[in-house]
Amino acid sequence: MQTTIILDEDVAAAVDNFSRQEGVGISEAVFPRKPYVHRTADLGLRMDVSNIGEVLEFLDATDDR
Repeated sequence: MQTTIILDEDVAAAVDNFSRQEGVGISEAVFPRKPYVHRTADLGLRMDVSNIGEVLEFLDATDDR
């Protein structure tokens, strides 16, 4: 998605200076992004996934319930 904004010359210069100092792009200097945080939840199930055949058998068995 692309957004176009119009900045006064002094604001554009300040954004350009900031982006160079911080080593970020213009878009990130104007619209900073929150860092991505992956949420997890304990499902109470622990499984060794080193043998994919066993995992698939388990999943097939749970589908039959």
